Amino acid sequence: MAPSLLSTTGGLLILFCFASAVRNSGKYCPTTCGVADYFLKYTPGVDNDLDELLTELETIANLTQGSEETIVHMKDSAAVSQKTQPDLLFKKSTSMLEDILRFEKTIVAQEQQIYDLQNLISSNERRMADLKQLSIQLHQKCSEPCKDTVEIQSTTGTDCQDIANKGATTSGLYYVKPLNAKEQFLVYCEIDSFGRGFTVIQRDGSVDFNKDWTQYKNGFGYLSPGDNTEFWLGNEKIHLLTATTTIPTVLRIELVDWEGNKKYADYNMFKLGSEADMFRLTYGYYFGGDAGDAFDGFDFGDDPSDKFYTSHNGMQFSTFDKDNDKYDGNCAQQDGSGWWMNRCHAAHLNGKYYLGGRYTEKDAGEFGYDNGIIWVTWHNRWYSLKETTMKIIPLSRITAGGQQAGAKQFAGLGV
Repeated sequence: MAPSLLSTTGGLLILFCFASAVRNSGKYCPTTCGVADYFLKYTPGVDNDLDELLTELETIANLTQGSEETIVHMKDSAAVSQKTQPDLLFKKSTSMLEDILRFEKTIVAQEQQIYDLQNLISSNERRMADLKQLSIQLHQKCSEPCKDTVEIQSTTGTDCQDIANKGATTSGLYYVKPLNAKEQFLVYCEIDSFGRGFTVIQRDGSVDFNKDWTQYKNGFGYLSPGDNTEFWLGNEKIHLLTATTTIPTVLRIELVDWEGNKKYADYNMFKLGSEADMFRLTYGYYFGGDAGDAFDGFDFGDDPSDKFYTSHNGMQFSTFDKDNDKYDGNCAQQDGSGWWMNRCHAAHLNGKYYLGGRYTEKDAGEFGYDNGIIWVTWHNRWYSLKETTMKIIPLSRITAGGQQAGAKQFAGLGV
């Protein structure tokens, strides 16, 4: 086979080369032996390549056969599953669908939450911008030197009327030193255009007056030059201001309700006893005013002795930790503040602050008693006043400009 292949091939090559020689003069074709040598040289490499191709073809055939077997197995398994477990597949499909619907709802809800959070972030960013601006303003303000804004007047005296007698005309904070006082103390003096000097001993409203004996003795709250803070001056100080004077002292009580109406009541010869007598309240008589005489007691219609047991003249002071009232229980504890309790009261200016004024037994808490800021000869016991002020002045000055002068424009009666 090889010689004839070589001879045939050699003949073809000779013809090819002869044709080429004619076209390309100077080039010669190889001999038959040269052609044979060429084929013999490359035959082993070609054989190796053919062997590798055969090996790869066998591998591919094996893989193809394995794939076909796998496909057949899968088809058979699927057919068996469809025949034997149709309900299970249906349940799995249904469960997957329910999961998809649930996830879809969750995604929708989360998108709404993201939208809400984005709005909240925008709102917070605006607030942060406002706070930054405020911070800048505060920083500028704080960089300024500190100033004492509480101005205390330089004039002093035994009480506010003494200070007014010395020429003071401005209401504000002053130091006073009554005759038997060991040291001076700060008070708020209300000085009017008639030269009257009222010493303010109480101003109440929204501040909690449920304090103990020591706090009521020494005083609590805040005094300010602007007449806009709430406080109790202190029973010891009130005693010193009223017990040593030779001129009778008038106690003026000023009241404001939630409708803006204002009334007052005056009591002459007002005094407060020492701590040894439990700061007992005494006065000579009701001096007048349009609020009525609640200190004298009130007939609530509950018992014939109502008026007697709700009068305040001669009563000692009581707090939740020192009970000096005439009641079996503790009026100060039940009503939530210190006061000159009887059994228990018809006037209670240190009571609980009720927004809007009106309240009920249920609102009064654990005990259910009338524990508001009360003056029953004006409003009933279930109405808590908005503001109260207690202040004292010598009797010789109260009638300057008329008895009603000194009431701060109460119902048009002021100076």
